Amino acid sequence: MAAKSLTQSQIIAKLAEDNQLPKKQVKSLLDNLAALACKEAKNGFTLPGLGKLVLVQRKARKGRNPATGEQIKIPAKKVLKFRVAKAAKDAVVGGVAPKAKGKKKK
Repeated sequence: MAAKSLTQSQIIAKLAEDNQLPKKQVKSLLDNLAALACKEAKNGFTLPGLGKLVLVQRKARKGRNPATGEQIKIPAKKVLKFRVAKAAKDAVVGGVAPKAKGKKKK
């Protein structure tokens, strides 16, 4: 059985604990980030190390009604996609943790 994904409350609690910040401040930050992402998505919105929101134009195409088999026209439309960053994909799929940013040791 797969593990359950984190809820918003769990994410806020974890970030607040890790960064020694009040939960209200972390919730406000996440809300502001989500609002900014929605506002800027039409121009492309990147979360470094995680991925990018992009608006994609889909062409009109032909499809089939699965119930009747009748051929139908599917109009062109815009869709929002999330493209996962290579570092995030490698960390999840490849099992390699992302590198922590900091000063280099000599």
